[in-house]
Amino acid sequence: MRPWIRRLTLGALATAALLATAGAGAVWMGHRKMDRQISTPTPAPWAVPSSAEALARGAYVYASRGCADCHGKDGGGKVFIQDGDSLLVKAPNISPGTGSVAARYTPQDWTRLLRHGVKPNGRPAFIMPSEDYARWTQEDLAALVAHVRQLPPVAGEGLVAKLPPPLVGAYGLGLVQDAAEKIAARPAPPSQPVPPSVSVAHGAYVAQMCAGCHGPELKGGRIPGGPPDWPAAAALSGPQSVISRYPDAASFQQMLKSGRRPDGSAIQVMPFESLRELNDVDAQALHLYLKQL
Repeated sequence: MRPWIRRLTLGALATAALLATAGAGAVWMGHRKMDRQISTPTPAPWAVPSSAEALARGAYVYASRGCADCHGKDGGGKVFIQDGDSLLVKAPNISPGTGSVAARYTPQDWTRLLRHGVKPNGRPAFIMPSEDYARWTQEDLAALVAHVRQLPPVAGEGLVAKLPPPLVGAYGLGLVQDAAEKIAARPAPPSQPVPPSVSVAHGAYVAQMCAGCHGPELKGGRIPGGPPDWPAAAALSGPQSVISRYPDAASFQQMLKSGRRPDGSAIQVMPFESLRELNDVDAQALHLYLKQL
């Protein structure tokens, strides 16, 4: 073998070994990060409501804010991300049934999970988009828990997640963040109740459900942790906002219900199972808020 070929070969092998070692180290860091313990302020105790009004509100919040898209209408959990054999995520059973991870949750556990992105065992919620719910009013949080607790029991299991090493490595290197990191980066107290109305203030409250995919400033971009074939989330703010395609609330609501753009093309990835459940006031307020961005 000629000397230059030998040197080139040895250099390539050394580079490959270095990259493999770095990749393995990043994956190790990712698993360590998933297992870390996070301290949160001790949540104030609160009682789960039982009024018909609270249960009705909880059912609406569950159906319209993304819960059903991942956990299913019955709370039993379902597969919501799958990309071949390398990526699989099945949301956990949160009904009161056998195997439910939430059946034993106290109100304080729910507060830590939804407000801080931290599970009852102190570990971060890696897939659960708690950043979408961290600023909910206490009334909505409590109503949701009331609804979940009265769901018919369904037998099921906890979270099932098969994550490809590159994703775990990216997480270990900080290229992908978990919910606890996202919330800690933008700390804010829970929202104060505002009367449901077609107003910018109420639209801003509804728009919290968009942050997980479209980003905290709703500028869009690649969805962190999503399969490689997922399209980038559209910009909902700024000069590139797609909201200009929907000049009035009626066209916007039609998109939410049909999952199609005004030109008839289908929109991928969006949680239309939940979005089509938005009532007229919430949908129109959301459109009004996004328009002024």
